Amino acid sequence: MSKKAAKEETVTMLDVLEKDEELEKEASAVLGGSDHERCSYPQGYVKRQALYACNTCTPAHVEPAGICLACSYKCHDGHDLFELYTKRDFRCDCGNSRFADMECTLYSEKQQLNGTNKYSHNFFGLYCTCKRPYPDPEEQVEDEMFQCVVCEDWIHSRHLGCSLPDFDEGTREMICEVCMNQQSFLWTYAAAHLEECSAPVSSEQEREAKTESSRVGVKKREVKQADGQEGKVKKEATKRKKENRGVASTSLRAKEQSDRDEVPASKRARRGEAACRLKELKTVGRETAKSGAVFWPPGWRSELCSCVSCREMYSAAGVFFLSDESDTVLAYENKGKDDDPLGGQDPLMAALDSLDRVQRLEMIHEYNDMKTELKEFLQRFAADGDVVTPDDIRRFFEQQQSRKQSRSSNPGQFYLS
Repeated sequence: MSKKAAKEETVTMLDVLEKDEELEKEASAVLGGSDHERCSYPQGYVKRQALYACNTCTPAHVEPAGICLACSYKCHDGHDLFELYTKRDFRCDCGNSRFADMECTLYSEKQQLNGTNKYSHNFFGLYCTCKRPYPDPEEQVEDEMFQCVVCEDWIHSRHLGCSLPDFDEGTREMICEVCMNQQSFLWTYAAAHLEECSAPVSSEQEREAKTESSRVGVKKREVKQADGQEGKVKKEATKRKKENRGVASTSLRAKEQSDRDEVPASKRARRGEAACRLKELKTVGRETAKSGAVFWPPGWRSELCSCVSCREMYSAAGVFFLSDESDTVLAYENKGKDDDPLGGQDPLMAALDSLDRVQRLEMIHEYNDMKTELKEFLQRFAADGDVVTPDDIRRFFEQQQSRKQSRSSNPGQFYLS
């Protein structure tokens, strides 16, 4: 390999640290709130937890099975695992009848089957409507994937049937097109109050729209110039009419609200007056193109109707969890942060805080010595235009360890720079 080619493949320490921080955040999202030491089976059907599928123990030709985080570490160490991110209302299968003769080493007293667990092609390492693995060895260009909050499958962005929204405004939950059509009441909310994921527009359509807009703009300017003062008079008259109608409409709404307030809430509920938000939105009659996935803005679940009829509908359809704000992945991640004994503090800084003043000073001096020596070590490679290999780094730290042992065996020679 030439020096030029080698240099192009090198990364800076900043790149390494940023990547490490990114991986930590991803791990926190996946593992937040999950116990890495104890099997989750005794907890029953856990509301949400990190799950894995073992391709070694339950390959494609057998029944699917899911295992908790702790079992992935203890019972399936070294196995070929599929990471399923998080699933709701799932009970760990490790060691039950789906695993033939294998027994869970963390909790052996398990039933043969978990009857209400739900499985999909995800448990065999396949995702999306295209049912491809992730990462896909045949994929030429890497594509983002988003998890549907209903079926919990992962969908490629190119298969969503819509363009991606602006994620700067906060976490957005996604519901795929299949689930939207199965739970068709959601289209009413998408059309009436919530931000719908717009269908992608081709460049040709954009050009035609701009051309038409330009023609309309020219025509409007011509009409405005021809009308002159007469146009201004009509405009003022129209404005006064709108203002009068607005005042009348406001008065009417106020009277209707006053009339409703005089009727007890229990009586209004019995009469069915304004009791169901979904019915109210349907009355408005706003329509939307019922195609493509929908990305929902933060807090959208609180907009769902909570009347008795709608709650019964959610339950019958198996989507009662949509009315629960604590079901969200964001709530799960926040739980993981709350359960963190260090409160998100860096482990190194936590360890430093536990030392007394003298030990801290010694630690800081040792760190400064190592930083200076590492800088000098790397400068030699930079001067020669050579690439630093893992073996070079390993050799450097072996020398550091050797020097540390030498100072420990000769305490009289210890010094602080």
